[in-house]
Amino acid sequence: MASTCADTAASALVVASVSLGRSRPRQPDEQLVEALVPTPLPVAAPEPAPLPTLPAPTARNGDGVLFDMGRPDAAGRVTARALLRALGWTPGLTLHVDVVTGAILITPAVDGAHVVGTREELPLPAAARHLCGIATGEPVLLACTVPKPRSWA
Repeated sequence: MASTCADTAASALVVASVSLGRSRPRQPDEQLVEALVPTPLPVAAPEPAPLPTLPAPTARNGDGVLFDMGRPDAAGRVTARALLRALGWTPGLTLHVDVVTGAILITPAVDGAHVVGTREELPLPAAARHLCGIATGEPVLLACTVPKPRSWA
């Protein structure tokens, strides 16, 4: 039996890049000569911009957060069986994929352009991977919130 979007409307999964031990950028061969660099003029600090008001968290006290790691293949798919099963997402479920603050947000959608694969893999479109700096084979963090079963209490 396939899941419907109504069953999973409140669920979402987030994919974020994880950089492991990247080398530091090479230092330039040229350096500024201190005697030739003018001293900056004193400038008053600008007034800080007001911060936007954040919406209240949507997770309920009874929800749990699940994490997993994966590596996208050459086609941009990440296998996430445990998380998909916890969310109740089955192969063929249509998904909406969006980039939000440097992470990929995947939600079920009736009119979604992507689907959960037959091997329980998530599609990560090339444009979304590029915007988030995710390369083929690079580890990614998968996170989702799911209602806690009563056995976790």
